[in-house]
Amino acid sequence: MVIERLIAGFKSFRETYYEEQPNFYQSLVEKGQRPDVMVIACSDSRVNPSIIAKAEPGELFIVRNVANLVPPYEPDNRRHGTSAAIEFAVRDLKVEHIIVLGHSHCGGIQFLCEGHKDGEDREFIDGWMSIAEQPHDNNLQGEALHRHVEREAVKISLNNLMSFPWVKKQVGDRRLKLHGWLFDLEAGELLAHEVGKGWNTLTGYSAKT
Repeated sequence: MVIERLIAGFKSFRETYYEEQPNFYQSLVEKGQRPDVMVIACSDSRVNPSIIAKAEPGELFIVRNVANLVPPYEPDNRRHGTSAAIEFAVRDLKVEHIIVLGHSHCGGIQFLCEGHKDGEDREFIDGWMSIAEQPHDNNLQGEALHRHVEREAVKISLNNLMSFPWVKKQVGDRRLKLHGWLFDLEAGELLAHEVGKGWNTLTGYSAKT
């Protein structure tokens, strides 16, 4: 049973961080969290930033949502979970890096490109995915279109980050750096986007070769 396996996993976690390293979490409790990096990732169960980066507890401040999107700056008293996390990371934790981590075969992007399989509207997903709506390459279809939009969505989120005044200021002051990454599920590659250079393999490693 899956729940029993998760409980067993917690027991292993506890042995590692509480019994074998008794001071590890005690230090995190006493000193609080001081991550240098925020990751905005997808809720997809196959894409876990901590596992991908082999990060220890306390290293990454992570917010996850459908399709790893950043909405534009809209201080209107509505419930903005992702925006609240960005504000806390930048203004209170004072992170030095924000990574927008996209991935291939994203269900949210597939919906954006093709709509829901059952043809029915969704109460929340429809409006959320409109963040990434923009004219797409009409020459692309199917999986090729999905791969293109997955990359474009990361770029849209990076642009939206710069609409937050305190993000823009800290980037301008060189106290904060923004990164656009994409994890290729099939190839096991991590790609990075650079303005003027496009997408390139970040690690120099390709599982295809």
